[in-house]
Amino acid sequence: MEDTILREGIKIVGVRFKHKGYIMHYDPGELNLHVGDYVVVETENGETLGKVISPPRYVLRVLNNQPLKRVIRVISGEELEALHKRMEEEQEAFKYCHDRIKARELPMKLLDVEYTLDEKKLIFYFSAEGRVDFRELVKDLAHKYKVRIELRQVGIRDGARMLGGYGPCGKPLCCETFLVEFEPVSIKMAREQDLIINPARISGMCGRLMCCIAFEYGVEDERG
Repeated sequence: MEDTILREGIKIVGVRFKHKGYIMHYDPGELNLHVGDYVVVETENGETLGKVISPPRYVLRVLNNQPLKRVIRVISGEELEALHKRMEEEQEAFKYCHDRIKARELPMKLLDVEYTLDEKKLIFYFSAEGRVDFRELVKDLAHKYKVRIELRQVGIRDGARMLGGYGPCGKPLCCETFLVEFEPVSIKMAREQDLIINPARISGMCGRLMCCIAFEYGVEDERG
């Protein structure tokens, strides 16, 4: 028997943002959206640019039954050209910032650079073991680019999500593909699953315990 396509309920579309690997669902309204389209969506921090990853479809319910934020519009051809140009400028800004970090011998790792949608602010994402005095670096960047500069420190796990890659299982990182939030992972979880307690075997690209250790923790107890 063929599967019946649901044609009523709550209409959703999957959108992914630059620094979040997982897919967020939005209300597409009457917009004719296709996978690969760049769209402007509502977020808690204002309008943000995202990319359609899964086509519009109907579901019976959404996570936590919360009202969906909406897709405002598809960006125009002219805006798409500007986006590609902005991506090139972000790459150039990354190289410049990386060189300045090295020249100033700052203990930080640059991860990515992103212009805001209105191009009035340039955000530099980095990771570091502790606090970093980057005031002189901000002066360098502000003098170079003549826009508002923000240096945003992210956690070790978020850094791995932004960089992406493959885990020891051969699949894309869980944090890059579907994890919405990072759950606590402990050595106790690994021991109770009879895993070999070898840092090289149970650590992810971020250097922390692999998130997948928590996936099956307690499953056997629940089944029993």
